[in-house]
Amino acid sequence: MPTDVKVPALGESITEATLGQWLKAPGEAVAADEPIASLETDKVSVEVNAPVAGTLAEQLVKEGDTVAVGAIIARVTEGASAAAAPAKEVADAATNPAGPAETPLPRENEHAPAEEHADLTLSPAVRRAVLEHHVDPSKIHGTGKDGRITKDDVLAAAQAKEGGGAPVHEPEARPPVTPVAPAQAGAPASRDPGLRRDDVSERKEERVRMSRLRQTIAQRLKDAQNTAALLTTFNDVDMSAVIDARAKYKDLFEKKHGIRLGFMGFFVKAVALAARDIPAVNASIDGDEIVYHQYLDVSVAVSAPKGLVVPVIRNADAMSFAEIEKAIAAYGKKAKDGTLTIDEMTGGTFTISNGGVFGSLLSTPIINPPQSAVLGMHRIEERPVAVDGQVVVRPMMYLALSYDHRLVDGREAVTFLVRVKEAIEDPTRLLIDL
Repeated sequence: MPTDVKVPALGESITEATLGQWLKAPGEAVAADEPIASLETDKVSVEVNAPVAGTLAEQLVKEGDTVAVGAIIARVTEGASAAAAPAKEVADAATNPAGPAETPLPRENEHAPAEEHADLTLSPAVRRAVLEHHVDPSKIHGTGKDGRITKDDVLAAAQAKEGGGAPVHEPEARPPVTPVAPAQAGAPASRDPGLRRDDVSERKEERVRMSRLRQTIAQRLKDAQNTAALLTTFNDVDMSAVIDARAKYKDLFEKKHGIRLGFMGFFVKAVALAARDIPAVNASIDGDEIVYHQYLDVSVAVSAPKGLVVPVIRNADAMSFAEIEKAIAAYGKKAKDGTLTIDEMTGGTFTISNGGVFGSLLSTPIINPPQSAVLGMHRIEERPVAVDGQVVVRPMMYLALSYDHRLVDGREAVTFLVRVKEAIEDPTRLLIDL
């Protein structure tokens, strides 16, 4: 008798998710506890594992469907059974009109992957993309869990194959070209005369359903704008002292702690120091009360394949530089692998976002409710500045503090940012608590 595969518990207050991707097709053998599907929740991706070893008999939902916690999404037949073949054919007919998911990729197309690569674990959506864009999956570096190939990986490979031109789009019917009558004298041109009819026919579009994570990000950011009285104050900071400290101690630091000394550790420590003087930036509003946190849980914005995520470094105010850097490195790897847990994403009393790693010069970050403030870091660039009456060139960074004006006054926000600036420009303050 087939064993039901159910949506697992996803964390407090999370009652549903989206079926993001099938990792196994009907008819494929699965091991006990082997991932067979991935779910997208409001915060992270969660894998669903096979409850027993056997064969995936059938898929009961499609990619993109919303499923509730406890819902049955598939069935597994224990043991290597061929009984799943009919169910496999039915599922493939629904998800892959071109044919069964396990059909070997065609050899007759000179650009198509060869049959010897057909044993790669490809979801129906990924397999369709491979066939449509004529790429070899064995040559694609997968960014999914355990190196699995995602649809985005296929599209990126197809774009690279075409020489890095326009973004890859799903195939679509080419619209007929309607002959354009010559414009009459004095009549305005109906379109740019520089565009040929062939150019116009290549104007493609693609509609992709927003992931649950992207929908949640969009909703939370809009809620923050609608609820909080957002204001941003700016300052710049001379990074010379921090750069010199890293250059002097980076080798010893890495040798002792097994991790590189980065900039984020300095900023987390500086925020912890400044928050002691200005506790409002580390507080939150709960109804008609203000909650002042006697600890600092820093949400560090990290770029993940499916969007920006903010894992939390808890009790950051009590951590050493090495502990902070190790926590950030671990979260960065988990974000890339898609293995962050709900608990690691929950909470946080203050956020640091480093847009500088992408080249951002200046921005106005949006707070992460119910937090009251977010610090935005930006790229370091050499600029002329006046020091002791002399114009010198220094490595400078713009800092931005966005805050909820309902809770944080302008004087407090400016003072907090000045405290951060002072600590970065003179890191000794971090050691003697000034």
